[in-house]
Amino acid sequence: MPTYQLNIDGAIKSVDVPADQPLLYTLTDQLKMKGPKFGCGLAQCGSCTVIVNGNAVRSCVMPTSTVANSKIRTLDGLEKNGQLHPMQTAFVEEGAAQCGYCTNGWIMQSIALLENNPKASDDQIINGLSNVQCRCGTQIAILRAVKKARDQMAKA
Repeated sequence: MPTYQLNIDGAIKSVDVPADQPLLYTLTDQLKMKGPKFGCGLAQCGSCTVIVNGNAVRSCVMPTSTVANSKIRTLDGLEKNGQLHPMQTAFVEEGAAQCGYCTNGWIMQSIALLENNPKASDDQIINGLSNVQCRCGTQIAILRAVKKARDQMAKA
């Protein structure tokens, strides 16, 4: 089985996994991460979203072998020195999560969106998040949270 060096949340992790193993399983099974979730296994719901080299990707269909030597960011690594990321804080303040299962996808997709387009308009945010699914119906609170985080991130 090949060994891959993965840069996850700023730390180098060595994993022995099959080349075609989805990154999601490497993160959750081998590395015991709690953020990315299995939702559909088809890259449709967004629960498994991570950021690879600045872009939101679906880890359920991304082979681990393709992200060796890439910069991978996960929900698990957003908190720094006891401080939540502005997106996490906004989600809490706006009550933007109910069951929490899809929260990983919304947060990671939103962070990638705003880091690539810090002045995203409301329409750009809505369009940029249109491929993340939520069954609980918290999309309005999520939109408020993303707009709040956008404004906070612009001040930083």
